[in-house]
Amino acid sequence: MATATSSPTCQFLTHFGSPRPHPIIFSPISKQTHFQPYRIIANGSLRNNYFSPTPTISSNSPLLVKAQASISGEREPMVPPYNVLITGSSKGIGYALAKKFLIAGDNVIICSRSAERVESAVNNLREEYGEQRVWGTQCDVREAESVKNLVLFAQKNLGYIDIWINNAGSNAYSYKPLAEASDEDLIEVVSTNTLGLMICCREAIKMMLQQPRGGHIFNIDGAGSDGRPTPRFAAYGATKRSVVHLTKSLQAELQMQDVKNVVVHNLSPGMVTTDLLMSGATTKQVDHTSYPSPVSSVFKRKFLIFCHFQAKFFINVLAEPAEVVADYLVPNIRSIPASGSWKPTYIRFLTGLKAYSQIFSRLAFGARRNRYVLED
Repeated sequence: MATATSSPTCQFLTHFGSPRPHPIIFSPISKQTHFQPYRIIANGSLRNNYFSPTPTISSNSPLLVKAQASISGEREPMVPPYNVLITGSSKGIGYALAKKFLIAGDNVIICSRSAERVESAVNNLREEYGEQRVWGTQCDVREAESVKNLVLFAQKNLGYIDIWINNAGSNAYSYKPLAEASDEDLIEVVSTNTLGLMICCREAIKMMLQQPRGGHIFNIDGAGSDGRPTPRFAAYGATKRSVVHLTKSLQAELQMQDVKNVVVHNLSPGMVTTDLLMSGATTKQVDHTSYPSPVSSVFKRKFLIFCHFQAKFFINVLAEPAEVVADYLVPNIRSIPASGSWKPTYIRFLTGLKAYSQIFSRLAFGARRNRYVLED
């Protein structure tokens, strides 16, 4: 999942060093894959749904349906309870968002690459919120066919989706300079955060264009989305920067096509104390014996010690539990369809003012010291 976390490195000094304000909300390959969707059956086990590929349409193409749905007389009002789909939601911020939507009375579909985690999450949520309000399926956002099957799963169980949240993300649990990153880690990060997001946006838009009530898509950003550097996780930061650009491009495309009832938004959870974030706080320093020059070895050791201290400092000062972040984000997300607004928004939990205030409190009064991790 998630992901949706900012990462704990040196970049936070530059991130909050500039006094640029951040408003909370402002308007303005198909192939077969071994990842197949599952449904939870009565005994709690997972069973394949054996969905067929998305059918090809001619006279009922998305653009034609869009033109029909855009007619005011055919647009259905979007009223609660909402049908919500969250990718990467078997744990972390995605799971916390799912719980909060269920508390608000909505219906939720969760998904993850891991069938076991999906089964466990769905069983836990159903015990607390009821059998007929939450569904789960295995999905790998990197695979187009898997995402198409996710859409079919949603249509079969809920009929339509009002709110689609693209939370799935990865940094390969790796914090190291790009020169030391493996091929596998780079492919994992880029294929999940960039290709996976594009596939999910494409399929979500195609589905919502065929819904008379339309829909809202929320893309979760992360460290690097504002263009500031992300040392030791450069690939992750680059992919999160692309999230904002992709969202703006999709907003422009939908406007050019005169689509009135499908909107793409940005969602910023800030720093969340998930496994993804905390792995950076405990990352061990690399073996310096591989660097022949004593100068470079000493410099790198001091640099990494500095980054390691910063990671712990900013986690303690700025990070919040997923439940706290979800408590803020979900009401703001739900307020958009509730108000009947069809304008793009950028919802932020950790604003610049809030970050500066917490950093000042820490430096002046020692607030939040050792809150999550012991600082060296």
